[in-house]
Amino acid sequence: MCMNIEVSKRTYRQSARARAAEATGERILDAFATRLRLNWFDEIKLEQVARDADVTVQTVIRRFGNKEGLLAAVHDRLGTQIRQRREVSAGDAPGAVNALVNDYEEIGGLVMRSLAQEDRYPAMKAMTDVGRAMHRQWMCAAFEPWLKSLSDQERRRASDALVVAGDIYVWKLIRQDMARPVSEYRDLVEKLCAAAIGVEPASLFGDSGKRVRNDKRTTS
Repeated sequence: MCMNIEVSKRTYRQSARARAAEATGERILDAFATRLRLNWFDEIKLEQVARDADVTVQTVIRRFGNKEGLLAAVHDRLGTQIRQRREVSAGDAPGAVNALVNDYEEIGGLVMRSLAQEDRYPAMKAMTDVGRAMHRQWMCAAFEPWLKSLSDQERRRASDALVVAGDIYVWKLIRQDMARPVSEYRDLVEKLCAAAIGVEPASLFGDSGKRVRNDKRTTS
């Protein structure tokens, strides 16, 4: 019986240490991700990340090695979060557009800052290339019911148009450069997606114009 108690205590201590180590790792990644949103990659120092996360520089190095290691870890975590936010069924066009909008509103600024630096840092370019591939795959999967009946050439063109419709630069142009409300951005994406697969927007999304008008009345 005493042996069982000792084993239980040892297992509890090991679990507690594992939870603490995981929490420390997440805190370091949170600190680095915040720095990525505010600073250029070459401006970020490990000392700053360590201070923000309330750990030592040696702890950061032991866990992630260097800034490239931190970037890779943040990218992996970000990819998981994006996949969770964009989890929709094939053919759920309204859900797909809504997920896209919510995703860009959450991490659009970070993605744009990463794209602005991709030509300078191979690690950043590797991250953005994966993001491009994932975006294309996701857009095509979301609208697969309309793509599957097309010829190879028509499918490629429609897929290209869908990728453009959901591209982060469209979000930046409408939301940041033009400072338009999110409802207008959503309405534009719906029209572009419908045009990409050759159907009327109302057949996919209903009366989006009415929804935009209602959104304006709600926020006025």
